[in-house]
Amino acid sequence: MIHAGLSMPAPLPALRVQIRSRRICLAGDVGGTKTILALFEIEGDDVKCLKKEQFSSINYQTFTELLASFLADADCSQIAAVCIGVAGVIADGRCETTNLPWVLSSKEIGERINTQNVWLLNDLEATAWGLLDLPEHNFVELNPDAQRQQGNIAVIAAGTGLGEAIIAWDGAEYHIIASEGGHADFSPTNEREIALLRHLLEKYPEHISCERLISGEGLVNIYQFLKHINCAQTNPETEQQMTERDPAAVIGEAGVAGSDALCVEALNLFCRLYGAESGNLALKCLPYGGVYLAGGIGAKILPVLQQGEFMQGFLAKGRCRAVLQKISVKVCTNPEVALLGALSYAKKTAKLEL
Repeated sequence: MIHAGLSMPAPLPALRVQIRSRRICLAGDVGGTKTILALFEIEGDDVKCLKKEQFSSINYQTFTELLASFLADADCSQIAAVCIGVAGVIADGRCETTNLPWVLSSKEIGERINTQNVWLLNDLEATAWGLLDLPEHNFVELNPDAQRQQGNIAVIAAGTGLGEAIIAWDGAEYHIIASEGGHADFSPTNEREIALLRHLLEKYPEHISCERLISGEGLVNIYQFLKHINCAQTNPETEQQMTERDPAAVIGEAGVAGSDALCVEALNLFCRLYGAESGNLALKCLPYGGVYLAGGIGAKILPVLQQGEFMQGFLAKGRCRAVLQKISVKVCTNPEVALLGALSYAKKTAKLEL
C-alpha cells in the first residue's frame, strides 16, 4: 500500500444532481478512446460521488460539447474546482490532445463553470496522483524478487497511447513529473525487433516512437508484422472479428485465451517490448519505490504479463540487470486511477476540506 485509498460510492440515481455545498469538484480523465467525468462532494476526508459518466470520445467533435452534455442536469454554480487529466502536452493551461482533434483550455472551462480553480494535468500526471492514494489490493506484483523500498516511482501506461511519468521522492514527500516519454524513439534489441523496425519504417518513415509498438495501435502493428513474416498461421475468424471490432481488443483477447497462435505471438512480443521500455524508464530515474503499470491494456492482459516475457524484457539491461532485479513492478487494476488522481490533485490544491 502506498497511501490510504479514496472510496468511490456509486452515483446517485436522481436525474438532477442535488448540490448541498460549494465543496464540489468536477474531475475528469480524457483519453483517446474514452472520457470519464464525475462530480464529487467533499467533506473532510469523506468523498461522495454525485454523478459519474463515461463517454466514447470519438462521438464528440469537441470537449466543450462533451462537457455540456455531462453538465446538462447539474447546477454548475456549486462547482468549486475542476481538475482534468488529458492525454497530451499541457502548456499555459491549454492542451491539444494527442489522439483526438480536441483543444482544452482551463480558461474556457472556468468561464463555462464560473470558477478560477481549474487545472489541466497530463494524463500520466493525474494517474500518478491517483496511484499514491490507492490501496494495495489494486495492484498485482510481477517481480517475484521484489523488495519493498522507499524512493522514486516510475509510472508507465499503455492504452490508446503510451504515457510515462516519474514520482520523485525527496526524503519527505513526493513530487510528480509529467513527461511525453512514450514518444521517445523505439530501440530494437535483437534481429527480430530490427526487422520490426524496418517494417514500421515503411508506415512511419519519419519517426518510430515507443508508442507505435506499446499501445493499442502498437499491438495491431506487431500482429501485422508477424503476419507479414509468416510467424504463425492466420485465423480467418480472428481476421473477420478484427474488421468488426477494435482489432487491438480482438488480438488481446485471443492472445490471453490462447485461441489464436498469431495473437499469442503478438501479445508475447508486446509484453517483452513493454517490459523493455519500462526498464528503460527505470534506469533513467532509479525507481526504488517501484514501477507501476497503469493504462487500459495492462489489467486486460495480466495473465500474459505474469508469464515472464515482460520481466525478461525489463531485466535485459546487460551490466545494469542487477540494478533492476529487486525493484517492484506492479500492475494497477483500478481503471479509474487517473480520475481519482484528478480528484486528489484538486482536493489538495484547492483545499476542499472542512
